[in-house]
Amino acid sequence: MTDSPTPPARQYHLDWLRIAAFGLLVPYHVGMYYVSWDWHIKSPQWHTALEPWMMLSSPWRMDLLFIVSGAATALMLGSGRSPSFAWLRQRSARLLLPLLLGMLVIVPPQSWLEVQRRYGYAGSYLDFIPLYLRGGGSGFCDAVHGCLVLPTWNHLWYLPYLFAYTLLLWGALRWRPGLLHGIAQGCARALAGPRLLWLPLALLFAWRLLMARRFPATHALLDDWFLHGQYLAMFAFGAALAQADSLAQDAQRWRWWALLSAGAGWLALQGLLMSGAGWPWLRGLAFSVLQWGALVAAIGFARRHWNVDHPWRKPLAEAVFPLYLLHQTLIILLAHALLPRALPFGAEAPLLVAATFALGWLGYRLALRSGPLRVGFGLKPAAAARDARRTAATRRA
Repeated sequence: MTDSPTPPARQYHLDWLRIAAFGLLVPYHVGMYYVSWDWHIKSPQWHTALEPWMMLSSPWRMDLLFIVSGAATALMLGSGRSPSFAWLRQRSARLLLPLLLGMLVIVPPQSWLEVQRRYGYAGSYLDFIPLYLRGGGSGFCDAVHGCLVLPTWNHLWYLPYLFAYTLLLWGALRWRPGLLHGIAQGCARALAGPRLLWLPLALLFAWRLLMARRFPATHALLDDWFLHGQYLAMFAFGAALAQADSLAQDAQRWRWWALLSAGAGWLALQGLLMSGAGWPWLRGLAFSVLQWGALVAAIGFARRHWNVDHPWRKPLAEAVFPLYLLHQTLIILLAHALLPRALPFGAEAPLLVAATFALGWLGYRLALRSGPLRVGFGLKPAAAARDARRTAATRRA
């Protein structure tokens, strides 16, 4: 089995997967406000009935982000040539400047409301900012939640993780320019046919058994070994997916079986959680079946039905990164503002989802019109965007 070393110029289904993966973040994090799982602020009205439905996406939604990020990175780097330092500088700016803006401007309102609601802090936002920026021991501690580490990247943890994996891939291709294509071909051979359904699942399950309890998730970058093993593997799989179309072809071929296995994994997981069965390994197996089945199904159905262009694709693909930066702060601020109104869940939750999407879109449109904000929100500089449009128009002509 071989693939051409030059993949298609645009794999539209990967764009649509990226849009869908980031779009899932908004309803999921709105749900986190209402369920019993720990989050930054909590609604006084809990709706634990949401939890089984949130478990439909919880095991795999971040994995999908790293898969599409790995694919996008591989497509940007190309195949068979050594990547330049100029590319690394540009990519670093696109990831690290938004992280810096987020930690200094976007995330602090989340932490301020969190210390108010969780630790009883009574100071104003202006009083809180010096405490936030000073770092070290924040003094915000309790027996239940421990101490809040400040400053923090909260939901923006994905950016330093993605930068670390991008740096690893860039360094590997500097050392051996043809490595990516070789890995893609090896991955395509190893996962050919039904092996795509069960071999990664077995590896995910084994990794979970070995590492999940020893290294619980922290999102702190330096000590998160269980998640690094998982997310780096997903990033690498995405890079191979972009270079070896046979992987996507197999995902399309086996998509219904993958969807069926994901559904079975979800049902088994819910049954085990409801029964309180004391078999952690069995819950881990059900989790892994749901996790990998959903990912293969998502890739397969996207390639079958979404591998087409549309006028909305480009603006939506561009808007999802500003939305990602803003969405959690918007949800928390909106939820806090709506708290005195005591709206019923059926009105409040949809309002939070709709308002977050609307304000996120507004933030994207404002960033488009500002040079500094474009860079801070991870958008291409205006000149680079114009060049990309001219290149695309030339190709169509």
